[in-house]
Amino acid sequence: MSMVKEFKEFIMRGNVIDLAVGIVIGAAFGKVVSSLVADIIMPPLGLLIGGVNFTELKVVLGPPLSGGEPVTLNYGNFIQACVNFTIIAFAVFLIVKAKNVAEKRLVGVTDPKAPPPPPEDIMLLREIRDELKKRA
Repeated sequence: MSMVKEFKEFIMRGNVIDLAVGIVIGAAFGKVVSSLVADIIMPPLGLLIGGVNFTELKVVLGPPLSGGEPVTLNYGNFIQACVNFTIIAFAVFLIVKAKNVAEKRLVGVTDPKAPPPPPEDIMLLREIRDELKKRA
């Protein structure tokens, strides 16, 4: 089998396409959440803390190199990224939780590991067998 044919088969599998769609949607969702955090959540939080803009928080480590910007440790960007991650993780948790609740409602309260009840003809044959045992 040629490499091109194998690659086509690999790409056309449902899981690969589902994964690609998930990555694209995830990237877009990440941008929305980043905007939510940076533009809506962090400004009021910074105001409550005393007018602090988290992305501007940094520690100067050394003097400017070659007349440029000083060397800094930008811990405010790290705080921003941690808040973004927490919100994204919580949103994904809520989506998974909603999916699980919906599945339980659709499937019902039956145990998925429990065997299905036997067909009616088998039940009738068992009743006949039990009745014959009683007469013998």
